Amino acid sequence: QVQLVESGGGLVQAGGSLRLSCAASGGTFSSYAMGWFRQAPGKEREFVAAITRSGSATYYLDSLKGRFTISRDNAKNTVYLQMNSLKPEDTAVYYCAAGSRQYGLTSRGSYDYWGQGTQVTVSS
Repeated sequence: QVQLVESGGGLVQAGGSLRLSCAASGGTFSSYAMGWFRQAPGKEREFVAAITRSGSATYYLDSLKGRFTISRDNAKNTVYLQMNSLKPEDTAVYYCAAGSRQYGLTSRGSYDYWGQGTQVTVSS
């Protein structure tokens, strides 16, 4: 059983930056692809970014390319999401997820474990 704990959320002004972290325990971190999803009030949970086990490939929601960067440190069992030039529409609860599949990483169904989420609020 893998446990995931997100941190780094908070309140930031539009144009600012945040770096989210997700620490994993209870499994072999390097054997899991990792993803970030977000859910705004009244909306479906949507894919944000994903990274393969080795970190050799990354995937992003098209509208976030160039502003968000996903990375991982397998020695620290941690995945990160660097978010720059934040906009009010980025306000959501951000979740990290771990999955043993290496395909379909933009889909929620590809992930086996989820964190509790961290709130990101961007003020205008």
